[in-house]
Amino acid sequence: MYRNKKVGVVIPAYKEELLIIPTLESVPDFVDRIYAVDDASPDRTGALINSYTEKDSRVIPIHHKKNRGVGGAIISGYKRALSDGMDVVAVMAGDNQMDPAFLPELLDPVVDGAVDYSVGNRLVNEEFRRGMSKWRFIGNSVLTLLTKIASGYWQLMDPQNGYTVISRRALETISLDAIYPRYGYCNDLLVWLNTFGFRVRNVPHPARYGLEHSKIKYSTYIVRLSWLLLNAFIWRLKMKYVLLSFHPLVFFYIAGTLFTFLSVLFGLYAIWFKFILNNPIFVPGVVSVIVFGIGVQFLLSAMTFDMQEENKGTWYD
Repeated sequence: MYRNKKVGVVIPAYKEELLIIPTLESVPDFVDRIYAVDDASPDRTGALINSYTEKDSRVIPIHHKKNRGVGGAIISGYKRALSDGMDVVAVMAGDNQMDPAFLPELLDPVVDGAVDYSVGNRLVNEEFRRGMSKWRFIGNSVLTLLTKIASGYWQLMDPQNGYTVISRRALETISLDAIYPRYGYCNDLLVWLNTFGFRVRNVPHPARYGLEHSKIKYSTYIVRLSWLLLNAFIWRLKMKYVLLSFHPLVFFYIAGTLFTFLSVLFGLYAIWFKFILNNPIFVPGVVSVIVFGIGVQFLLSAMTFDMQEENKGTWYD
């Protein structure tokens, strides 16, 4: 146990035969259960997990017959941890990328009850993200901005970081089966947590890279995740600010989107007015700029209201 709390660690693994054993060996002694989830790996990952149970009785093997994605693997671990009565549950990837020395720092704010979800932050400074490629850093930065808007956690950094700890209360509240199962699960999970008012905290830690290879292709991943985040953002506004409670920021977002869209139409009309009809562009051009300014003002006001709601903490009991 860790500070009188039962701690479970979920380790999702897919084609990690080279690193799964070092990962299992690195889990600290205070962890009560280790849920090693083999996500239908075609290599020896599953067999290695099974063999390691003879060395460490804390390891609970979970095998998927079909690949469900990293999110699906983590959800399987979460469900088993809940049934086993774990108080807090951490996630450490099967590629040995998460340094176990920082696990207590992620656990403490959740164990203290200050937050219900803690997530690592490798982007806080250049020293911590050493070893991260420039392309990977740019991709993470873009997704961080999009996730801030979608999730409502405006102070959050590095939402792609899979090194996390979550409370039992949060796991029992959100709909685990509704979480996106592939890469992007961590972003979708944040949307669910914010919708129900749970506090989240970043915990800085350095990136650790070795033999693992990222399975994310950012060129397609950002596009796919952007669509996911847009849908998640709309769902969050509907649930949090219309159905579960009410806040006028919904009208500000709608008005901002409408005016911004109209400004684009006015801009296209101004171009047509000038270059097709050969008329002065001044009036339609000015109208387009004014409408765009109004739209941006509405959107910024809505974001400001959303930021204020983030600081109010958990309302759900």
